[in-house]
Amino acid sequence: MSGPLDRFVVVVPASYVFLLRDGVAGTEVLLQLRQNTGYMDDHWAAAAAGHVEKGETAYDAARREALEEIDVTDLDLSFVTAMQRTRGGEPIDERIDFFFTARSWAGEPRIVEPHKCADLRWCALDELPVPVVPHERSVLEALRAGTTTAYSTFGFTPA
Repeated sequence: MSGPLDRFVVVVPASYVFLLRDGVAGTEVLLQLRQNTGYMDDHWAAAAAGHVEKGETAYDAARREALEEIDVTDLDLSFVTAMQRTRGGEPIDERIDFFFTARSWAGEPRIVEPHKCADLRWCALDELPVPVVPHERSVLEALRAGTTTAYSTFGFTPA
């Protein structure tokens, strides 16, 4: 039986968008190089991602983040996985991440927030740059392998 101190203090939802296209060497994903964010700086990450705001669906957050971060609209979003994530079992740092892909959109992706993004690059799923944010890499590897599941976890110790 668990007590009140075993419950989550906060569960933080976020949406991620992986833009995909067919490239010469296979499927490519658009990634950004993070900078000055305080989290995983100098790591490659989804070109658009961010927290789901109060009263917003994960789909709406994905569309908003794509507009705010890379200036694209009309995304044809496909749901990939909902990832329950923790960091070392700290109950205050529980996350639920909603991952989407899009193969069509309106606009040419560009860096809108240069103070947070050092580079934007199309990368082959078979040759991801180093380093990629670890929990995002796990989703990208599952996309490449065709092994994504509706629910996934990251950071938990096996029981």
